[in-house]
Amino acid sequence: MIHLVLGGARSGKSRFAEAQVQAYLANVTVNNGSEASCFYLATAQALDAEMNERIRHHQTQRQSDTIPWNTIECPLALTAALKSHDTDNSIILVDCLTLWLTNHLLQKQDSWQQVKAEFLQSLSELKGTVVLVSNEVGCGIVPMGEINRRFVDEAGWLHQDIAAIADRVTLVTAGLPLSLKG
Repeated sequence: MIHLVLGGARSGKSRFAEAQVQAYLANVTVNNGSEASCFYLATAQALDAEMNERIRHHQTQRQSDTIPWNTIECPLALTAALKSHDTDNSIILVDCLTLWLTNHLLQKQDSWQQVKAEFLQSLSELKGTVVLVSNEVGCGIVPMGEINRRFVDEAGWLHQDIAAIADRVTLVTAGLPLSLKG
């Protein structure tokens, strides 16, 4: 099962996604009696002090959470991490796809189209539950600068491709979820 959760900055999308993982976790345990493995695939990189603090804040929150997270840092190798931690009883939260996209677009060698194709193929082959968090960035004006426009375009195309294969798609605004699919 694939659930795409979209929203703007500080929209509540990550909190909503974590609540969905909690619900999926309870459902797996009730339905088949076995314990699920919960993975948090983090794509952020601490490239400055402010981002380092954000990452530390999220790590601290997860430590006090009731979900038994196994955190995997994968700023670039997201597809490999998904494949290696996927099982019938796995619940994987990816936070977030737009940071992962940024990490790839800033690489010296541009292999984004191949990386994206491999990612989308792997999503359709996963056996467990995957919740993907991403920033909806296409609601504003066209940004200045080639890399900024490419980022918005690539994020929009990535979201469309995932939404086409996802079982559920939710848009979160002001902490309120709006079901778009499923």
